[in-house]
Amino acid sequence: MLGLALLCLLTGLTMVLGYANKARCTGPGFDEWGRSEPSFQERSYGLVCYSDIQKLWIGRDVDRHVFPYVHGGITEDGSLYGGVVEYPVLTGMLMWLGAMFVDTDAGFLAASALLLAPFGLVTAWWLGRLSGWRALLWALSPPLVFYAFHNWDLAAVACAVAAVFVVHRGGASLRRRATLGAVLLGIGFAFKIYPGIFVLPLALYVLTGGCGGAEGVSRLDVRGALRVAGAAVATVVVVNLPFVLAGFEGWLASFQYQSQRRVDLSTNSIWYWGFLPYHGSPAFQDVVGLVSPLLILASFALACWLGWRRRERTGTFPWIQVSAAMLCGFLLLHKVHSPQYVLWLLPFFVLVSVRWGWVVAYLVADAVMGIGIFRWLYLNMIGASNGIHSSFAAQAVVLGVWGRAALLVGLFVAFLAARSPVDDDEEAPRRPLIGGRPE
Repeated sequence: MLGLALLCLLTGLTMVLGYANKARCTGPGFDEWGRSEPSFQERSYGLVCYSDIQKLWIGRDVDRHVFPYVHGGITEDGSLYGGVVEYPVLTGMLMWLGAMFVDTDAGFLAASALLLAPFGLVTAWWLGRLSGWRALLWALSPPLVFYAFHNWDLAAVACAVAAVFVVHRGGASLRRRATLGAVLLGIGFAFKIYPGIFVLPLALYVLTGGCGGAEGVSRLDVRGALRVAGAAVATVVVVNLPFVLAGFEGWLASFQYQSQRRVDLSTNSIWYWGFLPYHGSPAFQDVVGLVSPLLILASFALACWLGWRRRERTGTFPWIQVSAAMLCGFLLLHKVHSPQYVLWLLPFFVLVSVRWGWVVAYLVADAVMGIGIFRWLYLNMIGASNGIHSSFAAQAVVLGVWGRAALLVGLFVAFLAARSPVDDDEEAPRRPLIGGRPE
């Protein structure tokens, strides 16, 4: 317990540094809309203290305390109005709660940090329970300083880690533990979508009887797998249904915004940097809109197939490793790659024992990219020279983008080949089998 308390303390201190970093962009003055001045945009890029939280104080009716989704929609040119935000409903609620008692972007950042910090702390606790000292990778990581309060991702990360915790440290049958895990992944989906992709490998884990097949028999547990999938879907429906009924157009607009989003500098993905001459072409945008999701689905299928092959050799479907590989495929091939997405990957560095070289290399590449892109945007904004031959920032962006992309390909393979300390510590079946299958 003392070790876990220390882990949470270190995580808290790291998040304090993260808040201090973002708070450099606030104040000292504010305009009539509560926007920090002077020169908010230039400072946020030049000092590398930008955050979506502070930025979105203006432009989504957050500053007007409009309840999200219910009264809004999306225009023909893709602009959101009436309180609609581009995120799933639970993140919209976090934004609304963070703005409730404040009237400046500085207050919104501070209140949002207070709402998000508990998610970072419980994530540290669960990771410590699951993987011991490896959880220091979460508690002391640079990404937690850079991005803990960059966006609202800590809530989704906590849901994903909580799902792993209940599946591997719960006290009930595999089916019940996995069903609860699926509910948590469904809640995570309602924060930031990505935890929902882990339902498939979790269902395959249950289908094949869990760790070593010890909690099942030779027959595949189809009923248990369907129960897992159904629990996740039901959770997503229950969370979203009130918003659908209260304002269908506003609820749908958040998904339309993401589906219609163009590949441009704000998406910061390989689709932007690899095809610079073609961004203005509607045909290119249509092709990426089709090819990107198809390639993502193909990477998911490949990860699950390789996981199944490993299960044939070892007796266990490695659902945590497969989840990590699927996430790599998503991060590499999705048309949007926001800086804070590294927080999604960070727990898997704790939960899967990949070699330290992979971890260090990825964190370095991500830091180079994260710092370089904002410095490059600042140089662009002030009209300074920012070409590849005259700007360290531009060189950092190139190294960061393609270094990170290459590492995601390597990590896809490395995750699938690695062991997990969670599986290594898996206990024997917690309950006798009834009828040849878990309850």
